[in-house]
Amino acid sequence: MNQQNIRNFAIIAHVDHGKSTLADRLLEITNTVPKEKMREQFLDQNPISRKRGITIKLAPVRMEYEFQISNVKSQISNDGDEAHPKELEIGNWKLEISSSKYILNLIDTPGHVDFSYEVSRTLAACEGAILLVDATQGIQAQTVAHYKEAAKQKLVIIPVINKIDLESAQTEAVAKDMVDFFGFKKEDILYISAKTGENVSLLIEEIIKRIPSPSGQKEKPLRCLIFDALYDEFRGVVAYIRVVDGEVKKNENVKFYQNNIVSEVVDLGYFSPFLVSGESLTAGEIGYIITGIKDIRLARVGDTITISKIKNQKSKITPLPGYKLPKPMVFFGAYPKNSNDFPTLKKALAKLTLNDTALTFQEEYSSYFGSGFSIGFLGLLHAEIVKERLRQEFGLDVLLTMPQVLYEKRSDPTTGSGQGIWEPYMKLFVYTPQQYIGSIMNVCQSKKGTLLDISYHGNSVVITFELPYSMFIRGLSSELKSVSNGFASIDYEISNYKEADLTKLEVRVNDTPIDILSELVYKDEGIRVARGKTLRLKNFLPRQQFRQIIQGVIDRKIVSKEEIPPFRKDVLQKMSGGDRRRKDKLLDKQKKGKSRLLSHAKISIPQEALLSMIEGS
Repeated sequence: MNQQNIRNFAIIAHVDHGKSTLADRLLEITNTVPKEKMREQFLDQNPISRKRGITIKLAPVRMEYEFQISNVKSQISNDGDEAHPKELEIGNWKLEISSSKYILNLIDTPGHVDFSYEVSRTLAACEGAILLVDATQGIQAQTVAHYKEAAKQKLVIIPVINKIDLESAQTEAVAKDMVDFFGFKKEDILYISAKTGENVSLLIEEIIKRIPSPSGQKEKPLRCLIFDALYDEFRGVVAYIRVVDGEVKKNENVKFYQNNIVSEVVDLGYFSPFLVSGESLTAGEIGYIITGIKDIRLARVGDTITISKIKNQKSKITPLPGYKLPKPMVFFGAYPKNSNDFPTLKKALAKLTLNDTALTFQEEYSSYFGSGFSIGFLGLLHAEIVKERLRQEFGLDVLLTMPQVLYEKRSDPTTGSGQGIWEPYMKLFVYTPQQYIGSIMNVCQSKKGTLLDISYHGNSVVITFELPYSMFIRGLSSELKSVSNGFASIDYEISNYKEADLTKLEVRVNDTPIDILSELVYKDEGIRVARGKTLRLKNFLPRQQFRQIIQGVIDRKIVSKEEIPPFRKDVLQKMSGGDRRRKDKLLDKQKKGKSRLLSHAKISIPQEALLSMIEGS
């Protein structure tokens, strides 16, 4: 395939703005997938993705499209010359018709903020991007975030307004916002309906016209960028690559630059959208290679693949920039509800990390749940997806404990002494209609937020706050959605670490610490949180034959206390009379028995009670 006829592009947008639907129409119009085999969200093969209706994993596909271009050649002379067979007479003019076949490599991307890392990897493999905006919702948080990333990588961006067929579409207002916010020219904006297919063919032609062809050279030594990878149980690592320079062929040896691993190319090809084997991939193409490597950690995303030996050169290959590895920011304890499933959970997590480089885990132990793992996620949605995958793919019922952010222990930067706790802070960008400004500011300020900036764009406002990242796991997103009636959308970026005024809250039952209910809390909120925890635990714990004393302890001081009275047998029931001293003797004997039971009884808290505490926190 002529490199000039290749177009590599991505679709970027906020959640639910129609990326997957547009991808469906592109597959349909280019006849990549037969109409009888089409289904909604075709590129989202993950059942969890299809169930939730959101894209959670990038998906490449190669499409072929024949594009006809008509150029005016000349005016027909009066001597009656006949037109060339490839020319067409219209009126008094002679048109030259040229037809070319183009390869369109599309990479569909996620829209949720937790999976922005997938988008950045995708854009590094492309020359252009379709910026899709919902005509009913307008510019949202991830619209701006993805635009900034595409502009940072100097891609050609095609602005597109989707869902113009809906009655609630505000096409002109959204177009004006795109002109004001991003600086697009109004005549460059395309208007489509991905659902009905209106103007989608026109969009394909604009992709061919506006997005440049790849700039790599086939004659140079091989350089391929790994932008994604997955693990196949039978074939090993399948590396998703973009060939930047050179050519890679089946059965030749290649080298993974970072790990200095040499391996033979067992298979290669492209996505259509499933794997289609071929003989070679050349500069500008997107495809896959399989080398028989069984450990996906040896084929890092962002690594450069080159040929194993270069004649008369030792190390003159310049590796591609690659990617910054994602850093998990939210940590959960994960325990199997059946302790016998621990080895299975360990194997399952190891398999998930083969396809999810952002997932990290290490073993930990709880005195109540036994052996488990501390797992790092990119965000709360990422944690939900992984939990659901464990259930669906491995049949594991896993309990996730209360989430914690990544705190750090540091010395005082001025004196160099002491050990303080530092927490991550984020810049939070809230995109909202103007009428919700006051409510949103109240929520953010109640979450220890500091206002940095407010910018107005028509009826929309972008409010920028700086606040602790831990507020995300304390319901910030849902509160903002609630006070804005669902209209607010958010984006964030980790800005820095600041020293936090935190203390450890410990929950005890009869002086026995409950490790998985302990957490770091802000000192000014410690007593309120402690009271809430002890009261909830009192409501969840079953009564026993002995008294249960529930305490919240901060800095070795009891700041909250609840008590569950024991069951008490009526020891006087069988007495019909007798001296008062006999009754007192029986009651005293019962009291001493309860005291001995309290001192010797082993505290056993049902998992159901702990689960209710964790899910309710």
